[in-house]
Amino acid sequence: MKRSAAEIVREYGPFAGVEAVHGVTYDGTHVWFASGDKLNAVDPANGRIARSIDVAAHAGTAFDGRHLFQIAEDRIQKIDAATGKVISTIPAPGGGGDSGLAWAEGSLWVGQYRERKIHQVDPETGKILRTIESKRFVTGVTWVDGELWHGTWEDEESDLRRIDPETGKVLEQLDLPAGTMVSGLESDGGDRFFCGGGDRGNVRAVRRPRRS
Repeated sequence: MKRSAAEIVREYGPFAGVEAVHGVTYDGTHVWFASGDKLNAVDPANGRIARSIDVAAHAGTAFDGRHLFQIAEDRIQKIDAATGKVISTIPAPGGGGDSGLAWAEGSLWVGQYRERKIHQVDPETGKILRTIESKRFVTGVTWVDGELWHGTWEDEESDLRRIDPETGKVLEQLDLPAGTMVSGLESDGGDRFFCGGGDRGNVRAVRRPRRS
């Protein structure tokens, strides 16, 4: 297993009125983060909030190219990104113990925090299609270039880890500095991960390791 220190390349926030950052996603232009009762879109070029949607936003956030998906307690809401309207709702697999959320290959991928699991979920019905076991608490979840990564936050320590999507084996680990927490995770599809900073109320950009 390859292990190295995470390289933080930029920090956004803290933001006025935001007590904590939960889920994080990226729509190709803006970084969206969940802050309890709002979804906020940050311009990564200047670090300012460009737009907010009033919606329950308690944990993971995802984007499928058109819609935002947001965990709200024990359910996952599908939201029209243009209007902010909730279109539909499915049950969350952890029944309220859910954390990270990602969209990949037509499915939602949902972290179940204390159970140390990631579920592949049908976005229409909420049916669990398969489950991957992890070794630490799961916060954010993201897929990039066929790699499954998730964030951890346990015993006041956090890291980003790439795991084998079949076995859950840790293949690579990026350790965050002491006291730096990860509460949400998303890739920009390139060389950055966006990480929620928990009760610090901020978002960090971490460099994704280069591939030969």
